[in-house]
Amino acid sequence: MSITKPKKPAYPTLPKTPTGITGLDEITEGGLPTGRPTLICGQAGCGKTLMSIEFIVRGAIEFNEPGVFVAFEEKSDELAMNVASLGFDLKKLQEDKKIRIDHVHIDRSEIEETGEYDLEGLFIRLGYAIDSIGAKRVVLDTLENLFSGLSNQAVLRAEIRRLFHWLKEKGVTAIITGERGDGNALTRQGLEEYVSDCVILLDHRVINQISTRRLRIIKYRGTVHGTNEYPFLIDEDGISVLPVTSLKLAKQVSTDRVPTGIPALDEMLGGKGFYRGGSTLVSGTAGTGKTSIAAYFANETANRGEKCVYFAMEESPNQIMRNMRSIGVELKKHVDSGLLLFNASRPNMYGLEMHLVAIHKIIKKFKPSVIIIDPITNFINIGSISEVKNMLVRLIDFLQEEQISVMFTALSLNTIVNEQTDEGVSSLVDSWLLVRDIEYNGERNRGLYVMKARGMKHSNQVREFVISDEGLNLIEVYVGPEGVLTGSARKQQVLLEQTGKAIHTHSIGRKDREIARKRKVLEAKISSLNSEYESVEEELNKVYLEDELKKEILEKNREEITRIRRGAEDTNKPAGGK
Repeated sequence: MSITKPKKPAYPTLPKTPTGITGLDEITEGGLPTGRPTLICGQAGCGKTLMSIEFIVRGAIEFNEPGVFVAFEEKSDELAMNVASLGFDLKKLQEDKKIRIDHVHIDRSEIEETGEYDLEGLFIRLGYAIDSIGAKRVVLDTLENLFSGLSNQAVLRAEIRRLFHWLKEKGVTAIITGERGDGNALTRQGLEEYVSDCVILLDHRVINQISTRRLRIIKYRGTVHGTNEYPFLIDEDGISVLPVTSLKLAKQVSTDRVPTGIPALDEMLGGKGFYRGGSTLVSGTAGTGKTSIAAYFANETANRGEKCVYFAMEESPNQIMRNMRSIGVELKKHVDSGLLLFNASRPNMYGLEMHLVAIHKIIKKFKPSVIIIDPITNFINIGSISEVKNMLVRLIDFLQEEQISVMFTALSLNTIVNEQTDEGVSSLVDSWLLVRDIEYNGERNRGLYVMKARGMKHSNQVREFVISDEGLNLIEVYVGPEGVLTGSARKQQVLLEQTGKAIHTHSIGRKDREIARKRKVLEAKISSLNSEYESVEEELNKVYLEDELKKEILEKNREEITRIRRGAEDTNKPAGGK
């Protein structure tokens, strides 16, 4: 008898309104609560007004949801000027009746004179603005200016509750901004966070003269949401929030291989190169050719018709292109074709998290198949080793999800800090190439090792790494009497061995010729002996024949004499036989 487990009931999900802000909808898993108020709080300059105006603008443009922006501090013209640099044309949107901006001035002196405070006038004005364009989104910026003239805490709390309740009744998705309070209070009044359905805290920190903006969702009723701090970037495209990637190691992997552009290096990696979507570290001391290897990888990517982003942390794009031209790599043609994008900046320009946001944003926009960061060790100037490692873990996780191959270069020095950096970073990557100086016979040459290559057969030998005007090459391992030889020592040993081989060959040839001559002499002697033997044999045969002939003649003579003697006797007999 089989037992069927009861199905879990399908609970209704909370309706959400997408913000259109890059990364924020991923963190909130869909957007802000539809028809409910959201509080965005933080200190001055953290980006509250910008986030709220972008919520209104993107709602009108991308989701066809008109919005009302009520400003208690800045006028409409000032807001339009402030966000024009982001590409937002507020005047055009107002003319098309997609948004409405209303400036409400609160005069504290009038409140002090009358002693009364009532939001009914605001409700009427706001209700009219909503109905005039059919607004689905509303922003009130900022709450402190609205209640700046009110000192009665009981009335203040009552009016705040009334305001939030009124917004819910209107069914609009609202954002209310508020200044950060003292101590642990999120706002100055200390009540908004309790009556809001969603509370987002923005933070602007300056550490070691480097500023970083962060976002954290304090609460979100009725749904799950990200609880970590998320860095966000404000640039010409607006706000970009970087979601922390999943900590679950469940990424998809590829079995495709991408060549490095250096055939000899591909042979060291089993003949095929790196795995697509994998991470590679090229480390070494200054001048060992790390950037050259990275440039070859970028060039090979573009030659296949795939896109590559080169993040340069030390050199300008023109400097890199000039230097690589000296080894036969022309990168400018790939830049002109749109397959190669350089992004050059000093690490001190941003904090670690902001660099991560910037990289994340460029990748999403350019959609490359390969990225290069040269070098990552410069990040040590703006963060500790553990912070750099955490940043790279998040970057590698993101790139694995996108199936983007990445090559890092790292500068190694003879210091404990950098050695620890290499070891820490090398444990994160799939492949690790180490280029080291080999000093011998008064020369400084380069040797390349494949320290590790996960999931692929690779060489365990050291190869001499040669950089010339013909490009990059890896020389086959050459072991001399004193070990691995490189540079002129290798050439000298090769010449010695070639000379020895030539002498040996000549010596063998001379011996062969001497043997040939001796063979001819012996053959001549043998021929002479054969002739002498034949002569002796012939002479002996002649004597033997003469003796035999003499014997034959004597025998014949004897017979003839015998016959004659017998005939003579017959002649003495009488005639007639009587």
